[in-house]
Amino acid sequence: MPVVGLQFNKIVVEKTAPVKGKIKVNNNVILTDVEKTDLTASKQGALKFYFEFTANYDPKIGDINLNGFLTFVDKAEICDEVAKSWKKDKKVPKEIMSSVLNTVLSRCNIEALLFSREVNLPPPIPLPKVNVK
Repeated sequence: MPVVGLQFNKIVVEKTAPVKGKIKVNNNVILTDVEKTDLTASKQGALKFYFEFTANYDPKIGDINLNGFLTFVDKAEICDEVAKSWKKDKKVPKEIMSSVLNTVLSRCNIEALLFSREVNLPPPIPLPKVNVK
């Protein structure tokens, strides 16, 4: 997938209680909007996929929220179709949606991991563990 950038517009990381016991983290990403955009250096079409990533801790000890957009470049006809489909029924073709969400998730998980360390929250993604025998 031709992704040319990902930018954050809003980052909120908050620890609201001490870490105690077993913690579960639920990560989620949703697309909030899709719009056509122009890239001056390209004759192709471009789209901005706006997203919200959340990492919610259970029990409620904190949250991580990342909002931003991913810029996607493809043939102008494809970008037109995707923009029309989004306006009509909030749908994006599966192959594009899969690539967009996977790119957003991989980048946001890394950022959320770094931010969790800064406020002393448990990592929002499982980290590998070593068992010594």
